[in-house]
Amino acid sequence: MVPSPAHLLVIGDELALSWKDGSESYLKLRDVRRLCPCAGCAGERDLFGRLAKPPQKPYTPASFEVVATTPIGGYAVQIFWKDGHNDGLYPWTKLKEWADNPPELPPLEVKTLLPTL
Repeated sequence: MVPSPAHLLVIGDELALSWKDGSESYLKLRDVRRLCPCAGCAGERDLFGRLAKPPQKPYTPASFEVVATTPIGGYAVQIFWKDGHNDGLYPWTKLKEWADNPPELPPLEVKTLLPTL
């Protein structure tokens, strides 16, 4: 089990974590948001193991801006995104894993709120 970090800060477009062993991890906010573990983003499995996942909501620039963070117990952090999303609890073990071995993500499409002319 990975202990909670000594410090967690949003620096520019990254989530910076300094761990109690002196190591540091940096994750791009875009990646953290896209890896949101909530049922609405990652889906959830039923009793038969089938994945139920709603259609992906379009991302906007506000989807990747952090308004606040709150530690949850000693195991996770809740991130409040500027677009109002805050359902995901990010376990410290996952954040450390993603920083050490970044997962491959598909290309990102960000929608603007302005109409096309």
